[in-house]
Amino acid sequence: TCMEGSLMQRINLFDCRTPLCFEQAALDVCQSHSISTARLQAQHKSTSSTSSTMQASFRSTRPAHTSRLQTRPMAFLPGVSLPSFSTKNKIGERQRRKEQLLELVAPLKRGLAATEEDQQEVEAVVQRLERLNPTPKPLASPLLNGRWKLVYTTSESILGTNKLPFLRPSGPIYQLLDGPNLKAANRETAPLFNQVTAKLTPLSNNKVAVQFETFKIAGFIPITAPPSAKGELTITYLDEEMRISRGDKGNLFVLLMDKRDDRP
Repeated sequence: TCMEGSLMQRINLFDCRTPLCFEQAALDVCQSHSISTARLQAQHKSTSSTSSTMQASFRSTRPAHTSRLQTRPMAFLPGVSLPSFSTKNKIGERQRRKEQLLELVAPLKRGLAATEEDQQEVEAVVQRLERLNPTPKPLASPLLNGRWKLVYTTSESILGTNKLPFLRPSGPIYQLLDGPNLKAANRETAPLFNQVTAKLTPLSNNKVAVQFETFKIAGFIPITAPPSAKGELTITYLDEEMRISRGDKGNLFVLLMDKRDDRP
């Protein structure tokens, strides 16, 4: 009897997953030690009956949706990602910096009234915004195309700082870009309505060589640009509303989208 109890304890270590071969081995050992086979078989039937009852009870009490949960496809599939908090934070940070920049340049008359301190403040905000640039390959982006309105620059030639006040640009100044055809144009409005067209040559994902082709004085007197009329332009920030560029002479340009479907 002691041996019988010890043997059953060892079998029960396998819990309800005990294979029948283990139970059959127990029967054989019990027979060799004159343990009643009928008694052990009766215990086996009782245990099997209890096990069946427990399994039936488990099936009846298991929630109906359990099997569906086991076969339900995963909600998050490989290669599919949702916007993270960091992405949302960057979008919010970009918007705040853009608003800060526009607030700074609003009273500066496109830069004509900017002091050295004003320029430093604008530069600091621009650099923060450039680090948040959402378009690393602007030359391949459709966001580049259209008519852009200049709201700030450090270029003295565009601002007309060396001209008499009544000859300086007073109306809007536009830049038109056509990325696929590599064309550009600058258009002044009042008082002189000067224009210039240019051909672009990509130098990198965000940088172009600019070769000016034709100047138009007062908007209708054409003058062919000399070969020396050239430069380079790097686009350091681009989204649906704003573009920031830097010229090869160190000048900064901040522009806002004015008309998307316009071209040079």
